[in-house]
Amino acid sequence: MKTIVRLFAILMVLISSVGFVGSAVAAQLNPVDAKLTTEYGQKIDLNNEDVRGFRQLRGFYPNLAAKIIKYSPYDRVEEVLDIPGLSERQRQRLEANLDKFVVTPPSNELNEGGDRINPGLY
Repeated sequence: MKTIVRLFAILMVLISSVGFVGSAVAAQLNPVDAKLTTEYGQKIDLNNEDVRGFRQLRGFYPNLAAKIIKYSPYDRVEEVLDIPGLSERQRQRLEANLDKFVVTPPSNELNEGGDRINPGLY
């Protein structure tokens, strides 16, 4: 009887350790989480942010943000100043906030559905 109890206890330890191995795999960062640990996580990405992300900047939401999104993708942050139809005030707002922007390659994970104006977050 003691042998059966010992075998059962060993079996239970082995079965429970399999669960720990699976959770270690799940703890790895996916590509979006890994991107958030870079400069992208602290700044507004001109190629991947939706219109709601610009709300933190005064005077950007919704009109200027929509223009920025319409003319993306960008290779450099400074290219945002070349958007056609910008008013002088909008250009000044952009110049004053260039340090708050970053440009990374467009990502399907961050632009699901391809609609950055209305991403469906209600």
